[in-house]
Amino acid sequence: MTRRPIRVFLFLMATILISCLLSTAEVKGRPGHTYSIVAIDKETGEMGAAVQSHWFSVGSIVIWAESGVGAICTQSFVEASYGPLGLDLMRAGKTAEEAMAGLLRADKFEAVRQVAMIDNQGRVAAHTGKNCIPEAGHFIGGGFTCQANLMLKNTVWNAMAKAFEGTKGELVDRLMAALEAAEGEGGDIRGRQSAAVIVVKGKSSGAPWKDRLYDLRVEDNPAPLIELKRLIRLNKAYNFMNRGDELLTENKVEEAMKSYTQAMDMYPDNAEMVFWPAVTLASTGKVEESLPLFKKVFAMDNNWAILVPRLPQVGQLPKDEALIEKILAQAPKNQ
Repeated sequence: MTRRPIRVFLFLMATILISCLLSTAEVKGRPGHTYSIVAIDKETGEMGAAVQSHWFSVGSIVIWAESGVGAICTQSFVEASYGPLGLDLMRAGKTAEEAMAGLLRADKFEAVRQVAMIDNQGRVAAHTGKNCIPEAGHFIGGGFTCQANLMLKNTVWNAMAKAFEGTKGELVDRLMAALEAAEGEGGDIRGRQSAAVIVVKGKSSGAPWKDRLYDLRVEDNPAPLIELKRLIRLNKAYNFMNRGDELLTENKVEEAMKSYTQAMDMYPDNAEMVFWPAVTLASTGKVEESLPLFKKVFAMDNNWAILVPRLPQVGQLPKDEALIEKILAQAPKNQ
């Protein structure tokens, strides 16, 4: 069997499954109303989605993304299957518009759905059902779409689009700017409770856990966007830490330290981000440079000093008693 017949067969099977799932679905429970955005970074190929709502754990059902495939938001009276099924269709070669059209045709409740999709080529599609609770609407732009329902004002989605287009930086920063713009227009008429963002690499590595650059949720918070923005900044710092670890395994010590330093500069009071660079310096002969960092960490929490003598046993520090004593001498004397 050639590759094309296999893809056609898989698509037909997916269509049958979609039809069965959506045609038998019932609109139950309260609506998961919200504002959201899906987008692609045209330079890096990164794709992502972000959302905020006056509903608990909105990110767990509304936003979906897969590296090399696309991103999806499914909201209003949420049918969560639009997420995985939409990704299945795009993975099988369907465009965002084709995938959405197929799902909507099989859904007898499409009038209460609000859905947005983007594929790995930056093609977008959006649907706002006629029975979504006002104010409701969407804005389709170049490589992104913003959508909202049950808003205080009908200016939300246009404000999101303007903020996204006018913001510089990583895709995650632009997605965050869109959410903040929505809130600036009054946002959800009911208020706010949870928020989430997901960003994946443009090309799949075959290891999904490596391809998620950001996957953050604020499940319940009186100011979810403020907390989400804090988590994004923290995630960026840990991205530098992770990159430093990768460079270190490649024996690129100088490059690793540059990455570690970027993380430390972002969060100088985070003991984790200070301790491991100190260990790296001490392990590579730069002992004097490491000592001020060890001193800073030990002052935060003496448990880090207790950890140090355990590291030579597992190859994380040289088996050098004099070195270990020199490091431990940086601990506060009264502890």
